Amino acid sequence: MRQFVLPDLGEGLEEAEIVSWYVNEGDHVVTDQPLVSVETDKAVVEVPSPSSGRILRLFGAKGDVVKVGAPLVEFAEGPEQDTGTIVGELGTSEQPPAATTSRPAAGQKVQVFPAVRALARKLDVDLELVEATGPGGFMTRADVERAAKGLSHTGPAELLRGLRRAMAQRMTAAHAEIVPASVTDEADIDDWRTGEDVTIRLVRAIAVACKAEPSLNAWYNSGAGERRLIDRIDLGIAVDTGGGLIVPVLRNVAERDVSDLRTGLDRMRADAVARSIPPGELRGATITLSNFGMIGGRFASLIVVPPQVAIIGAGRITQGVVAYRGQPAVRRVLPLSLTFDHRVVTGGEAARFLVALKSDLEQFS
Repeated sequence: MRQFVLPDLGEGLEEAEIVSWYVNEGDHVVTDQPLVSVETDKAVVEVPSPSSGRILRLFGAKGDVVKVGAPLVEFAEGPEQDTGTIVGELGTSEQPPAATTSRPAAGQKVQVFPAVRALARKLDVDLELVEATGPGGFMTRADVERAAKGLSHTGPAELLRGLRRAMAQRMTAAHAEIVPASVTDEADIDDWRTGEDVTIRLVRAIAVACKAEPSLNAWYNSGAGERRLIDRIDLGIAVDTGGGLIVPVLRNVAERDVSDLRTGLDRMRADAVARSIPPGELRGATITLSNFGMIGGRFASLIVVPPQVAIIGAGRITQGVVAYRGQPAVRRVLPLSLTFDHRVVTGGEAARFLVALKSDLEQFS
């Protein structure tokens, strides 16, 4: 004889009350088929069978309280030849009956039997990558095997290091904290001279927009609920290094001339590629520019990194039909995206910033 005990239901729970049995003594069951539903102080959970077999004995009745680790079901040993009552579909499949299968509810912890964990270890499958489809949020052997099959077509697991690890940490923190909202527009730049320095024009236009709408050149301390408007504009410039994203800071951009800004940009990019930027030059940005259009794309939902409250994106310059002096005309346009932290920046402030940015970019060279 072999017994199946009430498994660990997680979150430190020590006992559960039997709500309903789905099987009877003498029934045949298949792996992952629901046996019983139990209620904890957190939720009602369906407990599936750990294996196929004939049920010899049930422990407890509806309303009984069962301790974690106490027997629930006793299975008969030996070949499964009994022709008694059949519960579920016998066969080679170990999927639970469709009528009783339910996905875990939002926020519900996935339950994993020790045997399933052992299988995951054997197949080198990270349980975080497995979608649990068993009753009540339980993970089944079939779930792990399906994940293993999918992973067979992927490369080996690669631990994030260096720039990619830092990027992952920053983006995780930003996603958890920021309440993002975005506005977009296009600037007609057909009047720019040939060979115009796009990045420098963007830097100078951002400086103009920050003067017009200072609320976007700011830091927000969410813990203290404090906002700080900043007079000096220290612009973070997102640089794609191939090994990860790096954002060096171009200091005091509103007070520097074109030549000085270009020299500073060239030095920053060279240091970024060489991975020789001092840590101090990666800190203290008050607002950020992502000129992703140099690679591709038109508009973007960008990531604001706290304590900043805004980031500007410039897309790929294309030709488009626009109204020009009252007539349709084909002209060069620059897509603009502005993502801001809506906790501290209003939609009106963001729109006014974008209007000022676009207006400056549309000026003659």
